[in-house]
Amino acid sequence: MPLILASTSPIRRSMLEAAGVEHVAMSPDVDEDKVKQAHDSRSSCGASPALELAEAKALSLDHPGAFIIGSDSTLGVDGQLYSKPRDRDEAARHLAAFSGRTMILSSAVALARDGVVEWSLVDQARLTVRDLSPAFIDAYLDREWPAVAYCVGVFRMEGPGVMLFDAVEGSHFTILGLPLLPLLGALRARGLAV
Repeated sequence: MPLILASTSPIRRSMLEAAGVEHVAMSPDVDEDKVKQAHDSRSSCGASPALELAEAKALSLDHPGAFIIGSDSTLGVDGQLYSKPRDRDEAARHLAAFSGRTMILSSAVALARDGVVEWSLVDQARLTVRDLSPAFIDAYLDREWPAVAYCVGVFRMEGPGVMLFDAVEGSHFTILGLPLLPLLGALRARGLAV
């Protein structure tokens, strides 16, 4: 039975590939901004929007009989929900706002088949950002832009983004954007992974 990843994220795809999970990646058809705007930015620092986005992505593709994985991440700082930066200037403003604060990163995953979400989960991580000087932010973006344009939080933990943090609490996979271990359990329960 086919397994589809409703995501354009190369890191999510590589996590599944590294785990030996055969799948096909396809672009989901979801207006992310519309889902995020429907939520009060103070609610759960983004856990609910992350789950709604993951489920919407899993349900956005119509492939009868196929299991479809949807996943998304949201990030809250001091009760404000942040999206991916629209440009480098906004990325710099986000980083300045994160400086010395704790991010709450919510990553959700959903598994759907034939228009029904069969399983879903949201997990959170806490990332304490060190104090970031304007000079550091400029140098960081010189090195990482535009690669981090597609990253909520303006960082890639698997790259120089690790330099932004003093402390990290939570699953490495959740921080990368996919609660992989619980997903693997859900896939095994359906005969889709060994």
